[in-house]
Amino acid sequence: MSDISVAKRYAVALFQIAKEQQLFDQIEEDLRAVKQVFTTSGELLEFLKHPKVTNEAKKQLIEDTFINISAPVKNTLKLMTDRHRTDVIVQMAVDFIDLANEEKSVADAQVYTVRPLTDAEREAVSSSFSSRVGKSTLRIENIVDRSLLGGIKLRIGNRIFDGSVSGKLERLERELLK
Repeated sequence: MSDISVAKRYAVALFQIAKEQQLFDQIEEDLRAVKQVFTTSGELLEFLKHPKVTNEAKKQLIEDTFINISAPVKNTLKLMTDRHRTDVIVQMAVDFIDLANEEKSVADAQVYTVRPLTDAEREAVSSSFSSRVGKSTLRIENIVDRSLLGGIKLRIGNRIFDGSVSGKLERLERELLK
């Protein structure tokens, strides 16, 4: 079985637990933290994959590292450790977040701007672009990019909406070169 389908199975199981116990927000927040830890700390994954380290030591490290996360997430991480599936933990977190977003009709969006957005601007961007992608709202991550010169550029999934000055200049340059 491929790693992608294995990660999806763990995500679906955790999603069902979250649904039964009504812990969507808590588990999603926990998995975002887990994903962040695993993507920034290569040593943790190396330790969990090391063949000479016992499973009990690996599970104790998970217990010590993720003290404040919910029991379902912690138990899933321990189960994945027991079954030597620690290499798909990040993908499992991504899959769970995708399932939770679909359930809540939310999309993650990266918004590139010259300066940080105000709350009112975030809300305006969310309301105007959420309907374009068929969602009720957007969860916006604002990324400051001074090279845009002005305007905004959005990335929602694999779709890019470029309303930046630099993007318009690039399109104008391509038109003039034709």
